[in-house]
Amino acid sequence: MPTPNYSTDRPVLVTGATGFVAGWLVKRLLEEGFVVHAAVRDPSRTEKIAHLTQLADELPGSIRYFAADLLDDGSYAEAMEGCQVVFHTASPFTSKFEDPQRDLVDPAVKGTRNVLETANRTPSVDRVVVTSSCAAIYGDNVDLARSPGGVLTEADWNTSSSLDHQSYSYSKVEAEKVAWEIARAQDRWRLVTINPSLVIGPSLSGNSTSETHNLMRQYGDGTLKAGAPPLEIGMVDVRDVAEAHMRAGFVDQAEGRFITSAETVSFLGFGEMLRAHFGPQWPFPKRELPKWLLWLVGPFISKSLSRGMIARNMGYPWKADNSKSRSELGLEYGAVSQAGIDMFQQMIDTGAVKKS
Repeated sequence: MPTPNYSTDRPVLVTGATGFVAGWLVKRLLEEGFVVHAAVRDPSRTEKIAHLTQLADELPGSIRYFAADLLDDGSYAEAMEGCQVVFHTASPFTSKFEDPQRDLVDPAVKGTRNVLETANRTPSVDRVVVTSSCAAIYGDNVDLARSPGGVLTEADWNTSSSLDHQSYSYSKVEAEKVAWEIARAQDRWRLVTINPSLVIGPSLSGNSTSETHNLMRQYGDGTLKAGAPPLEIGMVDVRDVAEAHMRAGFVDQAEGRFITSAETVSFLGFGEMLRAHFGPQWPFPKRELPKWLLWLVGPFISKSLSRGMIARNMGYPWKADNSKSRSELGLEYGAVSQAGIDMFQQMIDTGAVKKS
C-alpha cells in the first residue's frame, strides 16, 4: 500500500476551510501534527470557525486563520506563504441560484485561477490538490454509454453540460480545465485532483448547509414519501474524501485525477438503507416513481428537475471505476449505509429534520 510522507516541517493551506469536506480534511491534518493555514471569508465570525478551533485545541497540530475570497485576486498570498501543499476545496455547491455564470461558474473558475496563480508566485508550494467532482467526468447518466463498458474512468470528461443544462456540473468542468491549464504551463508544483461522487456523512460543524444536506432533508420531511426518482448515483463517505485529499497531498507518486466513489446507490435504495436503521415511522420512499410521471410534473416541483435532466438521467445505470484511488492512494472505502445513517442521525439531533 502506498505510504504517505507526512512531513510537518512546513504549513499547509486549506481554502474554504469551513466547508463540508474541508472540515474533515483539517481534522486529519491536525491529527498528523500539521500547522494548518485555514483560509475563510471572515475569520472574525468566530461562530463559523469554532469547531475548527476546538479541534486544534484537542489535536497535535495547530491552526492559523486568514481572510481570503475566491473573487479577490491575490487574497490567498498571505495564507499560502511558506506552505508546502495547497488544498483548494472552496467552490460553490448549490442548486439554488439565479444566474449560473455569476453564482456558479465565476466563483469556481475565477477562484481556481486565483489560487493556482498564487501558487505560481509562491516558491514553497510543491503540490496543489484541487477538489473537483465526478461532475467534471460526466454530465448525465446517459453519458456513460460513451465510456468503455459503460463505466466512468479518470480519462472521461464531461462534454454534455452547459450554462443552461446541469450548470453546477458545467462549473466543475470549467474549473478543473483551468486548473490543468495552469498546472501544465509550469513545472515546479504538481497538481492532483480529487473527483468525488455525491459526498455524504456527518458535518464536523453540525450545520446542515450543503446541497447534500438539502437532499438528505427530503428523505425526512416527506418530500419523497410518494416515491423516489428512478435515479442511480455514486456516493462516498465525506471522511473517505478527506482521506483521499490527505493521500493526494502526501503520497509521493500521486498524480492526475482520482475518482473517489464507494458505491452506486439508487435513491430508493438509499431510502431503504435509512428505513432499515431508523424504522418505518419516517416517510422514506417505498417505491420508484415512473419516469414518464416525473417528466410531466418534475419542472413544476423543482427547477433542478428539468425535462432534459429527467430524460438524460432517470432510468440509466451509473458506474465508476475507483481502482486508481485504491491502488495509487491506498484508499479503503467505508460503507455508504453507515455514512448515511451518521448523517441523518446528526440532522435529527440538530433539528435539521423532523418527523412530518
